[in-house]
Amino acid sequence: MTQRIPLPPVPLPAKVADLAAEYADGRREAAVPRDAATVVLQRAGADGRPEIYLLRRHTTMDFAGGMCVFPGGGVDPRDYDHLVAWAGPSPAEWAERLGTTEDVARALVCAAVRETFEESGVLLAGTSADSVVADTTSADWEADRVALESRELSMTDFLTRRGLVLRTDLLGIWSGWLTPIFEPKRYRTWFFVAQLPEGQVTRDVSTESSEVVWIDATAAADGADAGELAMLPPTYLTCLEVGTHATTVDVMAASTGRTVEMFMPEVEPLDDGFTLSMPPGLRSLVAGRRS
Repeated sequence: MTQRIPLPPVPLPAKVADLAAEYADGRREAAVPRDAATVVLQRAGADGRPEIYLLRRHTTMDFAGGMCVFPGGGVDPRDYDHLVAWAGPSPAEWAERLGTTEDVARALVCAAVRETFEESGVLLAGTSADSVVADTTSADWEADRVALESRELSMTDFLTRRGLVLRTDLLGIWSGWLTPIFEPKRYRTWFFVAQLPEGQVTRDVSTESSEVVWIDATAAADGADAGELAMLPPTYLTCLEVGTHATTVDVMAASTGRTVEMFMPEVEPLDDGFTLSMPPGLRSLVAGRRS
């Protein structure tokens, strides 16, 4: 059975607006957000348009259960390892673009690559700064993926053992979302974009998902509007925005000059009630679908 959730602009019950006000004025203490990274993995469709890789989380998951999401997850303490093999923009350059300290930037980039491999089998790494792994489908790669997922193996040790470096230049910056102040479980999530490396294929390997799909970015948003796909607002809005670009090359080019200013949805008026705000630059995309 398809899970349907409200899409932006999401009507909020008055009691939720009141609860948000209690957090905003200090009457309640907000949960501390956990840093996370997610990657909009894309490939060219038959018509050249961007297709994106989505996972549907198990309905039993305590966060975003049943939702369609991009590969990603929370930063692991070992993602901060400064010895991780690295190619591409330096951690200092990433820190400037991500709006973080150098240590946090290193951890976020490492988490983005690690989580993508864990949840799709796609690895953004190579033996040098101008190479990329061509195939990760054999049994030995799968054993390493499982060991990373179970935290038996760190990303640093995995790369070192295989003589690989993180190809951080294969990632682009897209956006940053902070869970609303009134939610009991909160994440500060940096959204990255990446193209599927030539020769690699995705595999339905994530233990957190019930199914996976490659789908045109705009068609994914259409599916959410039709109630066929369930998405949290940041995923839906990202699909809309990516879908405005004609090709994956255009998406990566659009990411080049971006920096992250973390956006936290806040309560704002909607007709006679309330809703959650969205980034100003995305309001017109939503309005065009609601008119």
